[in-house]
Amino acid sequence: MGFMMMLSVSCNKELETPYDHPFFYIHQNNDSEITVQSNRNEPVDYKVYLSTKTQFEPVTLTYEIIVGDGLKEGIDYEILNTSSSLLFKPGYVEMPITIRWINHPIQEEKDNTLIIRLLSNDKDITIGMPGPDHKQSSLKITKI
Repeated sequence: MGFMMMLSVSCNKELETPYDHPFFYIHQNNDSEITVQSNRNEPVDYKVYLSTKTQFEPVTLTYEIIVGDGLKEGIDYEILNTSSSLLFKPGYVEMPITIRWINHPIQEEKDNTLIIRLLSNDKDITIGMPGPDHKQSSLKITKI
């Protein structure tokens, strides 16, 4: 009897579908909120990742940059990407959004944040980690 139960359980194992849910996400050292020093004066790649099995078609991901009232482009930072989308060619699983930080003091009473928010893509792939919270769908960078 025990042998028959084990045999039936092992047969059902083949009926399970493996978890495969593709998604885009962004983080820096597994954090969704990071800081950058106001005296930093260099470009930094903030990588966007695509978690999926091998893909055979390109995927275009759009994103936006939301800037607080304490930061000014050309004075505090410069976005080096030339568009607000990233093209993930077949086989590519990470693409950078490059920001050049400019050495400039901040006004502490203002909002000195820059948020990279992933918006949508042309293959209806989930934005952020799977689950109701969609964690890592944005990266908040605070200049201190």
